Amino acid sequence: MAAKAAVLQIDPIADADEYNVLLHAAAGAAKVVDEQSLLTSLRDSDDPGKQRLATRIENLEVLEWDLWSRGAVPATDIVASRPRATVLDLGGFPHSAAPKVAALSVLEQLWAHREERRPILIVIDEAHNICPPVANSAVEKALIDQIVQIAAEGRKFGLWLLLSTQRPTKIHPNVLSQCDNLCLMRMNAPRDLAELADVFGFVPEHMLAESPEFRQGQALFAGGFINTPTFTQMGARITEEGGADVQVPMPVAIS
Repeated sequence: MAAKAAVLQIDPIADADEYNVLLHAAAGAAKVVDEQSLLTSLRDSDDPGKQRLATRIENLEVLEWDLWSRGAVPATDIVASRPRATVLDLGGFPHSAAPKVAALSVLEQLWAHREERRPILIVIDEAHNICPPVANSAVEKALIDQIVQIAAEGRKFGLWLLLSTQRPTKIHPNVLSQCDNLCLMRMNAPRDLAELADVFGFVPEHMLAESPEFRQGQALFAGGFINTPTFTQMGARITEEGGADVQVPMPVAIS
């Protein structure tokens, strides 16, 4: 419910009537054929709160997003079935809020079923885009709050978090401070290295200072998953490498 309210930018106090309508609509969602039927029923109602909610939904155009499963198997059900790995591609959505709504939906589902204690490793690539230091929207705030909660309490329920980023200073401090392990590859920014030294006090600063000189495949491991901070050379990958830079043709000189 909190996520739905965040998507629609509804405050439970300031927008009490609309929030209450949404609350009852969510409770009766199983009786609704599709989103358009719900919107029509809200629009045709004599209740001003329902009419305002319909106007809000139309104005925000949330029903136009490509995000919704619309009868297909939702991502939350796929994750709940616990395949060996599930990859959520959060790129390509035309609306900037859609990737964060997708991430919030999955993380909320995992947290809601935490008492089942089914271990899972949650890997967040480009983590600075998912949990930045400051939220710029209600959806982003809800997402950050959920990640902070998982980072702080998730391990006892088997929810393990791995964050990957080139800019650790752009990650919310309450998330970064919960990280007990570090895998550091090449990093040139002095500010980021200085913050890493503060957050990961168990890593000698002279070892962190080696990072700008790392070559491809070299890394520094430190934390609870290794006995002592260690420099590492990655082996050759055994799977096909996906993703690459866009090829740009070289200009041809014309005399």
